[in-house]
Amino acid sequence: MSSIFSTPDQLARIGLILSRYIRLPVSTDTIPGAFLESVLAHVRGGRVLPTYDYIDVHQASERVGWSIKSTRSVTPVTWKRAKIANKEALIQASFQSATAVQALGDEIMEFCNVHARASLRDYNLNEIGYARLIVFPAGEVLYFERQLCSLAQPNIFDPTDFEWRWPVPKVTSKKEQLRALHGIHKATGKKWWAWHGLGENQLHFSGEGAWWPAKNDPHAVTFRFPTEGEKLSFDGLVDLLEAV
Repeated sequence: MSSIFSTPDQLARIGLILSRYIRLPVSTDTIPGAFLESVLAHVRGGRVLPTYDYIDVHQASERVGWSIKSTRSVTPVTWKRAKIANKEALIQASFQSATAVQALGDEIMEFCNVHARASLRDYNLNEIGYARLIVFPAGEVLYFERQLCSLAQPNIFDPTDFEWRWPVPKVTSKKEQLRALHGIHKATGKKWWAWHGLGENQLHFSGEGAWWPAKNDPHAVTFRFPTEGEKLSFDGLVDLLEAV
């Protein structure tokens, strides 16, 4: 089994810690990514990186790292701020031809791959995993792990899998909204990417649902948010803290 995957016991510990965290009266209806990072680092014997490198958690002895994402199921996943070199020239050219649009999209995918390859190199990694937590509207929580890339296969995305398009501008009663460049997954015809290069460079990964695991996946664990009656009271939390 690939070392980026937690063992069944480790996966159960991650699920237990997270499910107990959301019983605290100070918790909200989401689980912060920073907390998830700390939990994974604790269970896997790694460390949270205080950097903007691609990986968020590093386990040096096993030569692995993880990128961490934690959102509601309805919240777009921000892959990162994709600040493309020579952006303005590429964008202007992309308005003129389909070939230039594709070249811009290919550059965005290469940006993602370069960022991951840099972490493989800089942290001496064998592979990089994806540790993902999703909160669904009905209160179910899903945590899963998957492999993203490795020394043998260092690229996460193949640029030839995507076709890129500028959508028709949307005009509201107040002003024209800035367009986002869309990346269409050729095999499914679905939009996987939205790059907000005319604004603050966020790259949203709307196709991430294709990565969500099937039921009974061995690398996933689920639990539910507690009801108000199941949450620890504030007095109960204070009693617990004072007893330490």
